[in-house]
Amino acid sequence: MTNTVRLRKIPTLDAAPQVLSRNAGESLVDQIVRTVQSRIDDKLLRTGARMPSIRQFADTHRVSRFTVVEAYDRLVAQGFLESRRGSGFYVRERSPMIAAGGAVPRASDAPPSQLDVVWLVRNMFRQHPAESMPGSGLLPSDWLDGELVANALRAVSRQNQNLLLQYGNPQGFLPLRQQLQLKLAELEIAAAPEQFVTTAGVTQALDLIARHFLQPGDTIFVDDPAWFLMFGSFAMLGAKVVGIPRLPDGPDVAKLAELAALHKPKLYVINSVLHNPTSTSLSAAKAFQVLKIAEQHDFTIVEDDIYCDMHPGSAVQPATRIASLDQLQRVIYLGGFSKTLAANLRVGFIATSPDMAIRLSDRKMLSALTTTEIGERVVYKILSEGHYRKHVDRLRGKLDAVREKTVKQLERAGLTVDIAAPVGMFVWADAGCDTNLLTEKGMEQGYLLAPGSLFSPAQLPSTRMRINVACMSDPGVLQSLEREIRLQQEG
Repeated sequence: MTNTVRLRKIPTLDAAPQVLSRNAGESLVDQIVRTVQSRIDDKLLRTGARMPSIRQFADTHRVSRFTVVEAYDRLVAQGFLESRRGSGFYVRERSPMIAAGGAVPRASDAPPSQLDVVWLVRNMFRQHPAESMPGSGLLPSDWLDGELVANALRAVSRQNQNLLLQYGNPQGFLPLRQQLQLKLAELEIAAAPEQFVTTAGVTQALDLIARHFLQPGDTIFVDDPAWFLMFGSFAMLGAKVVGIPRLPDGPDVAKLAELAALHKPKLYVINSVLHNPTSTSLSAAKAFQVLKIAEQHDFTIVEDDIYCDMHPGSAVQPATRIASLDQLQRVIYLGGFSKTLAANLRVGFIATSPDMAIRLSDRKMLSALTTTEIGERVVYKILSEGHYRKHVDRLRGKLDAVREKTVKQLERAGLTVDIAAPVGMFVWADAGCDTNLLTEKGMEQGYLLAPGSLFSPAQLPSTRMRINVACMSDPGVLQSLEREIRLQQEG
């Protein structure tokens, strides 16, 4: 006899009860998810309806609370439910694009000893202990969840092996692109699966975009300071890289307008949220002004939001994406998972207009055929099963626990922290002396620092340095900084 548990009606649902089977070919979690999804799709559960509490659902249907938690987490991750802190789970309003599967008509195919960027990147790839690398741009491995990634990888390996032996889709694994549609919808950015192109991280995304837009002699704008790796990449294409001064609430818009009129740039690459290296975020007013200037001078904005998931939301600090104002008309939006899941997965993405997605996908195909679908399947599994949301919550909690303490330690060591964002992983500190010299001394003692000179297109000496608050647990780092700062001041 089949061992079944009768699934009573969920409150607010007028329909015949369903049956959960412990001997079925699918798990109890999958059965609950499928049942709730179908009732929402059939309008039997209306938008805003409150779901039974985890305890109530578990007691009513004689399943474990862990089973209900996992099912609800998957439904949240897939856009069917929303979690309201202290209140419970509710049926989420689903946009017509998401509810319909995001169909968008396909557009027609259109026509070494020197302290520099290479030095820093090369040293980042050496196997230093994380606590001795405050100049690193990654979280320590023991902050991440290796078991989460390993479990997803094992699950992917058990799938149809033929799927793992072939090329993937040049535009990217479709279920992942559908999941990204849900992710961006939470940021109020509407993008169908056809508007995404997966990449080997944001680095490849920027390279594809730059190669599409730029010709030798063209000008590209970047923040100043900004992520250093792109400066050399753009210069190798023959582009002129011009820095726009970055203020605590975004770029200096007066300078942006002045330089745009002078240089007529093709692109402006900007971190709107958790800017690297300051961890500051764009205000709504600045986002609107930047978009207005881009329209006036006819350049494309490339919005790099790689640190997106480290930001808890606008309740703590304003966080406006320009793409949410523009809806991917003039803005190309970039994201990825190297900072929060695993750098080695190299899974990033581009979200743009349907026509531009085709163009960039074709360029990707001609240069690299496809990205690795195995990694994309791993990320999809983690996202779709609801584990990612809890994982990034834990990361934000860990950063919050060390940030203020680290700032106080830096100030005691002689640095000034006049730009202290309440979120994010970086502190942009002022040492009051040439940080190139501090970096050289630190390397002699086995510590990797990131001097401010590397974060400006001009690469001039700077008193600033980027500190990763997650990589400051070695007391020797602070002792070295304090000693060298004092020696420079005395000298």
